[in-house]
Amino acid sequence: MPISPRLLVLLVLPPLLWAANAVFARLAIESIGPLWLNALRWGLALLILLPLGIGVLASAEARAAMRARWVYLGILGLIGVGAYNGLQYLALRTSTPVNVTLIASSLPLWSMIIGALFYRVRPTRRQLAGAALSLLGVLTVLSRGDPGALLRIQLVEGDLLMVLAIVGWAVYSWMLARPPASMRGATRPDWDWAEFLLAQCFYGTALAFAAAGIGEVVAPSITPVWSGSLIATVIFIAVGPSVIAYRSWGLAVAEAGPALAAVFYNLTPLIAAVLSVLVIGEWPQAFHGMAFLLIVAGILVATRKA
Repeated sequence: MPISPRLLVLLVLPPLLWAANAVFARLAIESIGPLWLNALRWGLALLILLPLGIGVLASAEARAAMRARWVYLGILGLIGVGAYNGLQYLALRTSTPVNVTLIASSLPLWSMIIGALFYRVRPTRRQLAGAALSLLGVLTVLSRGDPGALLRIQLVEGDLLMVLAIVGWAVYSWMLARPPASMRGATRPDWDWAEFLLAQCFYGTALAFAAAGIGEVVAPSITPVWSGSLIATVIFIAVGPSVIAYRSWGLAVAEAGPALAAVFYNLTPLIAAVLSVLVIGEWPQAFHGMAFLLIVAGILVATRKA
């Protein structure tokens, strides 16, 4: 499909902000527990969204409309707000920002699998080819340019947690693109993007704080060490990767479809690698350049007009 400049921005902005989220969160969890970081992130995001989406709570009728759709909104909040980011921050304890974002680059495959199994949507040949090229780029990084190294890869706990997170994100994306009857056409409440995201955040934030509280009982984390940099990080991930990126992702998925948006998501590890150099001091190598070419090739193939 042809991509307009507006759509290109919507497709690129989320991976940029989510790559920054992974890098800065990796530094933040040295001063605060991962689950509490996630809870504070979404608690602050909810406060930011409140004046923007207050219409969803403005009247008894509006609140009744939200309660009537609590199953759909609750699942979106659980997967997209609570679980995905909480699992990602937990993964960063034992994995690196580049590894986490690389594993997340399997999203095109999971998106196509979810679409085929539950929504009866068959991917096109171009989408399959684009996903294959992008995945080859991911494997190039995982193997560090040595194909034989793939046979020796051992997934750590963080890698497995991130796999679980990205499968959930594929489900979240399809639920946005193919909502139930109560969220389509004339039956859908007249919510704008802020009201819709706020409705999700009410459920997701509650679940995030519940998970943080239970997590402290089951496996106590470190005592938060507050500093200017930690506060700045919490504010940034609440505004950029949360409000701005989620708004852009929702628009991109609605306009381009989950499969195409998932291909652009593969830019995340490449951006994370660059930010890792600037923030952490880890320099990329030659195989990173090859991976970049493969991932970009995948995007071009998937988006090329027939």
